[in-house]
Amino acid sequence: PEINTMLMVGCLALVFAFRKEGSSGLAAAYGIAVTGTMTITSILFSVVARERWNWSIRKIVAICGIFLIVDLSFLGANVAKIAAGGWIPVAIAIGLFTMMTTWKKGRAALENFVQSASLPMDLFMGDLERRKPHRVKGTAVFMTGNPEGAPVILLHHFKHNKVLHEQVVLLSVVTERVPEVPPRKRISVKELGQGFFQVVAHYGFMQSPNVLEILRRCRESGLITAENDTSYFLGRETLLTTGKSGLARWRKALFGYLSRNARPATAFFGIPPNRVVEMGAQIEL
Repeated sequence: PEINTMLMVGCLALVFAFRKEGSSGLAAAYGIAVTGTMTITSILFSVVARERWNWSIRKIVAICGIFLIVDLSFLGANVAKIAAGGWIPVAIAIGLFTMMTTWKKGRAALENFVQSASLPMDLFMGDLERRKPHRVKGTAVFMTGNPEGAPVILLHHFKHNKVLHEQVVLLSVVTERVPEVPPRKRISVKELGQGFFQVVAHYGFMQSPNVLEILRRCRESGLITAENDTSYFLGRETLLTTGKSGLARWRKALFGYLSRNARPATAFFGIPPNRVVEMGAQIEL
Protein backbone atom coordinates (compact mmCIF):
# COMPACT_ATOMS: atom_id res chain seq x y z
CA PRO A 1 0.00 0.00 0.00
CA GLU A 2 2.79 2.45 0.79
CA ILE A 3 4.36 1.91 -2.64
CA ASN A 4 1.03 2.53 -4.38
CA THR A 5 0.67 5.80 -2.45
CA MET A 6 4.19 6.84 -3.44
CA LEU A 7 3.44 6.07 -7.09
CA MET A 8 0.28 8.19 -6.94
CA VAL A 9 2.11 11.12 -5.38
CA GLY A 10 4.95 10.76 -7.89
CA CYS A 11 2.58 10.76 -10.88
CA LEU A 12 0.75 13.84 -9.61
CA ALA A 13 4.05 15.60 -8.93
CA LEU A 14 5.23 14.92 -12.50
CA VAL A 15 2.02 16.28 -13.99
CA PHE A 16 2.26 19.48 -11.94
CA ALA A 17 5.99 19.82 -12.59
CA PHE A 18 5.53 19.70 -16.38
CA ARG A 19 2.47 21.95 -16.59
CA LYS A 20 4.61 24.88 -17.77
CA GLU A 21 6.45 22.91 -20.45
CA GLY A 22 3.27 21.27 -21.67
CA SER A 23 3.07 17.68 -22.83
CA SER A 24 6.50 17.72 -24.54
CA GLY A 25 8.44 17.45 -21.27
CA LEU A 26 6.24 14.67 -19.96
CA ALA A 27 6.53 12.89 -23.31
CA ALA A 28 10.33 13.05 -23.10
CA ALA A 29 10.30 11.48 -19.64
CA TYR A 30 7.83 8.84 -20.82
CA GLY A 31 9.92 8.03 -23.90
CA ILE A 32 13.10 7.43 -21.91
CA ALA A 33 11.23 5.32 -19.35
CA VAL A 34 9.52 3.09 -21.93
CA THR A 35 12.47 2.56 -24.26
CA GLY A 36 14.82 1.99 -21.31
CA THR A 37 12.44 -0.61 -19.91
CA MET A 38 12.26 -2.33 -23.31
CA THR A 39 16.07 -2.53 -23.51
CA ILE A 40 16.46 -3.85 -19.96
CA THR A 41 13.72 -6.44 -20.56
CA SER A 42 15.54 -7.80 -23.62
CA ILE A 43 18.80 -8.04 -21.64
CA LEU A 44 17.06 -9.84 -18.75
CA PHE A 45 15.42 -12.20 -21.25
CA SER A 46 18.86 -13.21 -22.52
CA VAL A 47 20.05 -13.83 -18.95
CA VAL A 48 17.04 -16.06 -18.21
CA ALA A 49 17.45 -17.91 -21.51
CA ARG A 50 21.09 -18.66 -20.68
CA GLU A 51 20.92 -19.42 -16.95
CA ARG A 52 17.49 -21.08 -16.66
CA TRP A 53 16.76 -22.50 -20.13
CA ASN A 54 20.42 -23.30 -21.07
CA TRP A 55 20.15 -21.75 -24.52
CA SER A 56 23.33 -21.59 -26.58
CA ILE A 57 25.14 -18.28 -26.98
CA ARG A 58 24.50 -18.34 -30.73
CA LYS A 59 20.75 -18.76 -30.26
CA ILE A 60 20.61 -16.00 -27.66
CA VAL A 61 22.55 -13.58 -29.88
CA ALA A 62 20.38 -14.39 -32.87
CA ILE A 63 17.06 -13.88 -31.07
CA CYS A 64 17.87 -11.21 -28.47
CA GLY A 65 20.03 -9.32 -30.96
CA ILE A 66 16.95 -8.62 -33.08
CA PHE A 67 15.08 -7.21 -30.09
CA LEU A 68 18.08 -5.15 -28.97
CA ILE A 69 18.53 -3.61 -32.40
CA VAL A 70 14.97 -2.29 -32.25
CA ASP A 71 15.13 -1.34 -28.55
CA LEU A 72 18.47 0.45 -28.78
CA SER A 73 17.31 2.32 -31.85
CA PHE A 74 14.31 3.70 -29.98
CA LEU A 75 16.43 4.40 -26.88
CA GLY A 76 19.08 6.18 -28.90
CA ALA A 77 16.45 8.34 -30.55
CA ASN A 78 15.16 9.39 -27.13
CA VAL A 79 18.58 10.15 -25.62
CA ALA A 80 18.39 13.64 -27.10
CA LYS A 81 15.35 14.28 -24.92
CA ILE A 82 17.18 13.74 -21.61
CA ALA A 83 17.74 17.44 -21.06
CA ALA A 84 14.08 18.20 -21.88
CA GLY A 85 12.69 16.04 -19.09
CA GLY A 86 14.08 12.59 -19.80
CA TRP A 87 16.51 12.98 -16.91
CA ILE A 88 13.68 12.40 -14.40
CA PRO A 89 13.20 8.63 -15.00
CA VAL A 90 16.98 8.24 -15.17
CA ALA A 91 17.36 9.94 -11.77
CA ILE A 92 14.55 7.85 -10.29
CA ALA A 93 16.14 4.68 -11.67
CA ILE A 94 19.54 5.57 -10.20
CA GLY A 95 17.95 6.30 -6.82
CA LEU A 96 15.99 3.03 -6.75
CA PHE A 97 19.00 1.03 -7.94
CA THR A 98 21.13 2.59 -5.21
CA MET A 99 18.57 1.70 -2.53
CA MET A 100 18.14 -1.87 -3.80
CA THR A 101 21.88 -2.58 -4.01
CA THR A 102 22.43 -0.96 -0.61
CA TRP A 103 19.74 -3.17 0.92
CA LYS A 104 21.25 -6.28 -0.70
CA LYS A 105 24.80 -5.46 0.42
CA GLY A 106 23.63 -4.44 3.88
CA ARG A 107 21.63 -7.64 4.38
CA ALA A 108 24.63 -9.68 3.25
CA ALA A 109 26.88 -7.88 5.76
CA LEU A 110 24.26 -8.36 8.47
CA GLU A 111 23.98 -12.05 7.65
CA ASN A 112 27.77 -12.45 7.86
CA PHE A 113 27.72 -10.88 11.32
CA VAL A 114 24.86 -13.11 12.48
CA GLN A 115 26.59 -16.25 11.24
CA SER A 116 29.84 -15.29 12.94
CA ALA A 117 27.99 -14.62 16.22
CA SER A 118 25.92 -17.82 16.12
CA LEU A 119 26.96 -21.11 17.72
CA PRO A 120 26.88 -24.56 16.09
CA MET A 121 23.85 -26.47 17.31
CA ASP A 122 25.84 -29.51 18.48
CA LEU A 123 27.92 -27.29 20.80
CA PHE A 124 24.83 -25.52 22.10
CA MET A 125 22.98 -28.78 22.71
CA GLY A 126 26.02 -30.20 24.51
CA ASP A 127 26.14 -27.13 26.74
CA LEU A 128 22.44 -27.58 27.59
CA GLU A 129 23.05 -31.22 28.48
CA ARG A 130 25.76 -30.19 30.97
CA ARG A 131 24.02 -27.17 32.49
CA LYS A 132 20.43 -28.53 32.53
CA PRO A 133 18.70 -25.11 32.76
CA HIS A 134 15.25 -24.63 34.21
CA ARG A 135 12.48 -25.22 31.66
CA VAL A 136 9.18 -23.33 31.78
CA LYS A 137 5.88 -24.42 30.26
CA GLY A 138 4.92 -23.49 26.73
CA THR A 139 6.58 -23.18 23.34
CA ALA A 140 9.14 -20.65 22.21
CA VAL A 141 9.64 -19.96 18.51
CA PHE A 142 12.92 -18.36 17.43
CA MET A 143 13.11 -17.01 13.90
CA THR A 144 16.51 -17.61 12.30
CA GLY A 145 17.93 -17.24 8.82
CA ASN A 146 20.63 -19.84 9.42
CA PRO A 147 19.21 -23.35 9.96
CA GLU A 148 22.64 -24.76 10.82
CA GLY A 149 23.41 -22.77 13.97
CA ALA A 150 21.84 -21.55 17.18
CA PRO A 151 20.33 -18.11 16.47
CA VAL A 152 21.80 -15.08 18.19
CA ILE A 153 18.42 -14.20 19.72
CA LEU A 154 18.30 -17.62 21.40
CA LEU A 155 21.79 -17.14 22.84
CA HIS A 156 20.83 -13.69 24.15
CA HIS A 157 17.63 -15.02 25.68
CA PHE A 158 19.42 -17.90 27.41
CA LYS A 159 22.26 -15.65 28.59
CA HIS A 160 20.02 -13.03 30.20
CA ASN A 161 16.90 -14.96 31.28
CA LYS A 162 18.67 -18.20 32.34
CA VAL A 163 15.65 -20.34 31.38
CA LEU A 164 14.22 -22.10 28.33
CA HIS A 165 10.73 -23.23 27.37
CA GLU A 166 9.80 -26.89 27.47
CA GLN A 167 9.52 -26.84 23.69
CA VAL A 168 11.79 -24.70 21.51
CA VAL A 169 11.24 -24.30 17.76
CA LEU A 170 13.99 -22.89 15.53
CA LEU A 171 12.10 -21.65 12.49
CA SER A 172 13.72 -20.71 9.19
CA VAL A 173 11.79 -19.43 6.19
CA VAL A 174 13.62 -19.97 2.90
CA THR A 175 12.51 -18.19 -0.27
CA GLU A 176 13.18 -20.40 -3.29
CA ARG A 177 13.86 -19.14 -6.81
CA VAL A 178 10.52 -20.45 -8.07
CA PRO A 179 7.10 -18.75 -8.03
CA GLU A 180 5.42 -21.32 -5.78
CA VAL A 181 6.37 -24.32 -3.66
CA PRO A 182 3.66 -27.01 -3.41
CA PRO A 183 2.31 -27.70 0.11
CA ARG A 184 3.72 -31.23 0.24
CA LYS A 185 7.29 -29.90 -0.20
CA ARG A 186 6.93 -26.81 1.93
CA ILE A 187 7.66 -27.90 5.50
CA SER A 188 10.44 -30.04 6.97
CA VAL A 189 10.70 -30.82 10.70
CA LYS A 190 13.74 -32.25 12.46
CA GLU A 191 13.80 -33.18 16.13
CA LEU A 192 17.08 -32.20 17.79
CA GLY A 193 16.39 -33.63 21.25
CA GLN A 194 15.86 -31.97 24.64
CA GLY A 195 12.60 -30.45 23.38
CA PHE A 196 14.25 -28.67 20.42
CA PHE A 197 12.83 -28.81 16.90
CA GLN A 198 14.27 -27.39 13.71
CA VAL A 199 11.64 -26.31 11.17
CA VAL A 200 12.49 -25.13 7.66
CA ALA A 201 9.66 -23.68 5.57
CA HIS A 202 10.17 -23.28 1.82
CA TYR A 203 8.15 -20.67 -0.06
CA GLY A 204 8.22 -19.34 -3.59
CA PHE A 205 8.85 -15.68 -4.28
CA MET A 206 5.17 -15.20 -5.20
CA GLN A 207 3.96 -16.66 -1.90
CA SER A 208 3.53 -14.98 1.47
CA PRO A 209 4.79 -16.98 4.47
CA ASN A 210 2.57 -17.31 7.52
CA VAL A 211 4.04 -18.59 10.76
CA LEU A 212 0.73 -19.80 12.20
CA GLU A 213 0.07 -21.84 9.08
CA ILE A 214 3.60 -23.28 9.23
CA LEU A 215 3.13 -24.42 12.83
CA ARG A 216 -0.24 -25.96 12.01
CA ARG A 217 1.35 -27.99 9.21
CA CYS A 218 4.09 -29.13 11.59
CA ARG A 219 1.48 -31.18 13.48
CA GLU A 220 1.58 -33.68 10.62
CA SER A 221 5.24 -34.30 11.51
CA GLY A 222 4.64 -34.66 15.25
CA LEU A 223 5.34 -31.09 16.38
CA ILE A 224 2.30 -30.01 18.40
CA THR A 225 2.02 -26.38 19.53
CA ALA A 226 -0.77 -24.45 21.25
CA GLU A 227 -1.34 -21.02 19.68
CA ASN A 228 -2.34 -19.41 22.99
CA ASP A 229 0.74 -20.82 24.75
CA THR A 230 3.40 -19.98 22.15
CA SER A 231 5.81 -17.04 22.36
CA TYR A 232 7.72 -15.68 19.38
CA PHE A 233 11.18 -14.27 20.00
CA LEU A 234 12.46 -11.72 17.50
CA GLY A 235 15.59 -9.63 17.40
CA ARG A 236 15.61 -5.86 16.96
CA GLU A 237 18.99 -4.72 15.69
CA THR A 238 20.50 -1.31 16.31
CA LEU A 239 22.94 -0.79 13.46
CA LEU A 240 26.18 1.09 14.08
CA THR A 241 28.37 2.44 11.29
CA THR A 242 31.66 1.80 13.12
CA GLY A 243 32.20 -1.79 11.94
CA LYS A 244 34.53 -3.22 9.29
CA SER A 245 32.04 -4.69 6.85
CA GLY A 246 33.57 -2.90 3.85
CA LEU A 247 30.45 -0.86 3.08
CA ALA A 248 30.87 2.85 2.51
CA ARG A 249 29.73 5.00 5.41
CA TRP A 250 26.92 6.54 3.33
CA ARG A 251 25.70 3.04 2.43
CA LYS A 252 25.72 2.09 6.11
CA ALA A 253 23.68 5.18 6.97
CA LEU A 254 21.23 4.50 4.14
CA PHE A 255 20.89 0.83 5.12
CA GLY A 256 20.24 1.85 8.71
CA TYR A 257 17.49 4.21 7.56
CA LEU A 258 15.92 1.51 5.37
CA SER A 259 16.08 -1.03 8.20
CA ARG A 260 14.40 1.32 10.67
CA ASN A 261 11.55 1.96 8.22
CA ALA A 262 11.13 -1.61 6.95
CA ARG A 263 7.93 -3.46 7.72
CA PRO A 264 8.19 -5.40 11.00
CA ALA A 265 8.55 -9.16 10.91
CA THR A 266 5.24 -9.55 12.72
CA ALA A 267 3.40 -8.12 9.71
CA PHE A 268 5.43 -9.96 7.07
CA PHE A 269 5.24 -13.40 8.70
CA GLY A 270 1.72 -13.06 10.09
CA ILE A 271 2.85 -13.37 13.72
CA PRO A 272 0.32 -12.31 16.39
CA PRO A 273 1.74 -9.05 17.83
CA ASN A 274 0.55 -9.86 21.36
CA ARG A 275 2.65 -13.06 21.39
CA VAL A 276 5.95 -11.42 20.38
CA VAL A 277 8.99 -10.83 22.59
CA GLU A 278 11.66 -8.56 21.09
CA MET A 279 15.25 -8.46 22.28
CA GLY A 280 17.61 -5.71 21.18
CA ALA A 281 21.19 -6.07 20.01
CA GLN A 282 23.78 -3.63 18.69
CA ILE A 283 25.47 -4.67 15.46
CA GLU A 284 28.50 -2.94 13.97
CA LEU A 285 28.49 -2.93 10.18
